[in-house]
Amino acid sequence: MAEAGETVESLAAQVNVDPKTAGRWLATGSIPHPRTRIAVARLLGRDAAELWPEPFRRRDLPWFRPWAELEQDATSIRSYQPLLVPGLLQTEGYARAVLGTGGLVAPSEVDEIVAGRLDRQAVLGRDDPPQLVVVIDEVVLRRLVGDRAVMAGQLAHLAAVAEWEHVQVRVIPADSPWHTGLAGPFVLGRLPDGTELAYLDNQLRGQVVTDPVDVASLGRRWESVTGEALPRRRSTELIREVATTWT
Repeated sequence: MAEAGETVESLAAQVNVDPKTAGRWLATGSIPHPRTRIAVARLLGRDAAELWPEPFRRRDLPWFRPWAELEQDATSIRSYQPLLVPGLLQTEGYARAVLGTGGLVAPSEVDEIVAGRLDRQAVLGRDDPPQLVVVIDEVVLRRLVGDRAVMAGQLAHLAAVAEWEHVQVRVIPADSPWHTGLAGPFVLGRLPDGTELAYLDNQLRGQVVTDPVDVASLGRRWESVTGEALPRRRSTELIREVATTWT
């Protein structure tokens, strides 16, 4: 704080918390809410894992950990993925096949990342799970990942989870024309206080998006891609139809 020219009071004002709350971060070592950790780290020019390492001692990739923390607090999650089943719905076999492709990730690291990914999925089985809406392109169902058994298991899992009351899996048909979502995947999350954030991923790493203008722009893209998707029931029927081609 001293290096950044901030005081407890100035920092608290910028992240919208009481100065006493900010003071406890120093006096007692208490850990802020994930969203607040990200905001404070940005203001101080440091990584959140450097300021509060304890929550980050988990098995996710380091750059993914801020979103993994926020994901656990979210009341709703909306995910668009044009090429892969999203991590929250991946089977172990599918996740291993994705991470193991190309030999770019060491086997021991694959084990750690897969374990972390499966741990994250527990959020969907809580008493108060987030509402999850996933939109994928039909190619996700038809492109081979791993082997045929992996694909059969993954699509069976998708179809089963799509029946849960708090989960929707919707599919954009392969014969749909170019749409805005094909520019890349994104995830939108809403926190209990109504704050909306987003997550973007690329070949190297991902980033949490907090700027309201950027989040709103992604929200408009979400409306566009959902407009291309089949209704919930028809999407589940299509998933089951394609699953039979992998058995």
